[in-house]
Amino acid sequence: MKAFVVEKYGKDGARAAEVPEPIVGDRDVLVQLRATSINPLDKLVRNGELKQVLKYKAPFVLGHDVAGIVIRVGPAVRGLKAGDEVYARPRDLRIGGFAEFIAIDQDDVSPKPASLTFEEAAAVPLVALASWQILVDRARVKPGQKVLIHAGAGGLGSTAIQLAKHLGATVATTTDTDTEKLVRSLGADVVIDYTKEDFSTVVSGYDLVLDTVGGANLEKSLTVLKPGGLAIGVVGPPDAGFAKQLGAPRFMGVVMNTLSRKIRKQAKALGVRYQFFFMQANGFQLRKLAALYDSGKLRPVIDRTFPFDQTLDAMAYVEQGRTKAGKVVVSMVPDND
Repeated sequence: MKAFVVEKYGKDGARAAEVPEPIVGDRDVLVQLRATSINPLDKLVRNGELKQVLKYKAPFVLGHDVAGIVIRVGPAVRGLKAGDEVYARPRDLRIGGFAEFIAIDQDDVSPKPASLTFEEAAAVPLVALASWQILVDRARVKPGQKVLIHAGAGGLGSTAIQLAKHLGATVATTTDTDTEKLVRSLGADVVIDYTKEDFSTVVSGYDLVLDTVGGANLEKSLTVLKPGGLAIGVVGPPDAGFAKQLGAPRFMGVVMNTLSRKIRKQAKALGVRYQFFFMQANGFQLRKLAALYDSGKLRPVIDRTFPFDQTLDAMAYVEQGRTKAGKVVVSMVPDND
């Protein structure tokens, strides 16, 4: 089958290749992909920036989002069958969305939202799961709470705004002039154009900040939280909880706590908290999210769609910062019926 594989870590380490069709284990479903999408995580994995905790063995197929049709199931699979239309974010060390076929553990797979095309569904899994796990599992957002979501027009931001509103929160977001109308349409109550205003002078007393930028932006985010508030960062710095989540050796937890010592110290001094977040595959949660997409509570935001043979061009497009809003999708069937 055709796939895009990482042969060596680095910017030029991925290429198109012919690779064997995946082996289907007892608990696996074999999916013929109809679409996938590009995530910042693809770049991090390709470049080896997570190799200390995610030990991929080259060559491996890249790609963290899947939408397609089940072709075959393992003997222990229940609730899924050949012909089912599904979507998934395969678990770490078993990724492979940039390919014609992928074998996925049944626990990571969900029937795709019936109201979405394959291309739309492919834009959803990673960012929807991340939004759910941050807002519902980690922060336990309740009606009436105040949530600041940075980069609201991005793939994660655009999804998190919608879910936070569904949960009853008052939502503020940062964006630029070109996407202000979009984020308002997604439900943002307070829109801060970062090209004109400093968000830390506009909002205060927030329960949660979702930071997708890092650095000085994260440090400044701590100041808009109310006492006891929580800042969750998805670009770092990592903490010991991340090492524990990945089952890394204990010393890696010490290393990661060292990396995040400064921001955690700043948070403590302000009477607030900081946590790093790294999402996990979860088919059960994808089923819940599918219902929200089908009910119209959530909708995908797509910037552009590339054909499968231009997957590396799609990655470059994202890396160059050319995405204006939402996700960049790769379609295996350009003229999708």
